[in-house]
Amino acid sequence: MTVREVNFDGLVGPTHNYSGLAHGNVASMSHEGLVANPREAALQGLEKMKSLMDAGYAQGVLPPQQRPDLGALRELGFAGSDAQVLARAADEAPQVLRAVCSASSMWTANAATVTPSVDAPDGRVHFTPANLQSSFHRYLEPATTGRVLASIFADEARFAHHPVLPATPAFSDEGAANHTRLAGDHGEPGVHLYVYGRQAFGGDGIAPRRYPARQTLEASQAVARQHGLGDAQTVFAQQHPEAIDAGVFHNDVIAVGNGPVLLYHEYAFRDEAGTLDALRERMASPLIPVRVPVEAVSLDDAVASYLFNSQLLSNPDGTMTLVVPGECQEREAVWRCLQDHLLAGHNPISEVVVKDVKQSMRNGGGPACLRLRVALSEAERAALSGRVLLDDALHGELVAWVERHYRDRLAPADLADPALASETLAALDELTGLLRLGSVYPFQR
Repeated sequence: MTVREVNFDGLVGPTHNYSGLAHGNVASMSHEGLVANPREAALQGLEKMKSLMDAGYAQGVLPPQQRPDLGALRELGFAGSDAQVLARAADEAPQVLRAVCSASSMWTANAATVTPSVDAPDGRVHFTPANLQSSFHRYLEPATTGRVLASIFADEARFAHHPVLPATPAFSDEGAANHTRLAGDHGEPGVHLYVYGRQAFGGDGIAPRRYPARQTLEASQAVARQHGLGDAQTVFAQQHPEAIDAGVFHNDVIAVGNGPVLLYHEYAFRDEAGTLDALRERMASPLIPVRVPVEAVSLDDAVASYLFNSQLLSNPDGTMTLVVPGECQEREAVWRCLQDHLLAGHNPISEVVVKDVKQSMRNGGGPACLRLRVALSEAERAALSGRVLLDDALHGELVAWVERHYRDRLAPADLADPALASETLAALDELTGLLRLGSVYPFQR
């Protein structure tokens, strides 16, 4: 059975802006209030998708959320016409308005956790949308995310969809940003590494002091149970508290895995040796750990460059390509590590490709944040609904769609403009037609 990993990138939405909503995300907080360029952001994302497709990687696309979320504002007591609701929210609760306009769904690494059919006891691909309850602007996403995934992966004989975990602090779930699957090959049985920041029940109390730990052990365990994964298939590792305090809000900011390779920073895991030992015990193929010591790349440089928030992709000849953000070239220590430590080391990483995703980076998301990884067999790819696997024609139509509908300038003060809301709904209505997704948005139902 031929299994390929498909990277489903999130389209950047028309309300892409810098509101600094993500506490603990240094890039997001430091760029608060700047003027964003939604058109450039979306085109940068599409260019990355197209270049990877042209290089032979399987590439999919996921739509953005409906923003502004006027329904959420009405639930919070803002009444009247759309324009009145926006104006009142801007006057009385500007931070709430910013939250309901967030384009954070472009970071689809947070959309869900996925288990491929080769690992699941029922032979289906399993999905659990993340509840994202740790921040209000992301808590608004799971319902639409679930509808989108159910629309695309609709064949019940091949795909299984699970309910979102209870949206409480005890089961705080941030999706695949804290999950890595390791195996000799995408088609071989794998081991699932779940990384958590804290325990809701019990634990030794050691936790970050500056920023919150978002993912709980209990959430990770619940997702594994939903997907039918047993002890021999799972490893649960605590994220290093010092990394979280340095701005590593998700594990994919400090580690990335692909196939048998785990590329990670010295401060990725609280118990580095125990985590590696547990992986080795469970993996059928030898684990290939690629460790970056703090002497080579400091935590500050790792966070500023998003070195580990890169895409690690398998090539037919057994080598791997690392897709990094342009910021990695701007940090001397990081670029030197890439050349001298990774490319010159004894590991499958043979190529580094640099991509400009600056609009996303300023909001705290690099190349790996922008994609949800789904390993699919040929039959499973053929069973997908909609038109979501990128080809030249779809790419061209999406570029034209962005150029028709997106603004090239958006400041936080512009979010109260009722014309922006109207423009966004018109764009999304057209997009669901292009992608053949059906009525997935609240305004379409």
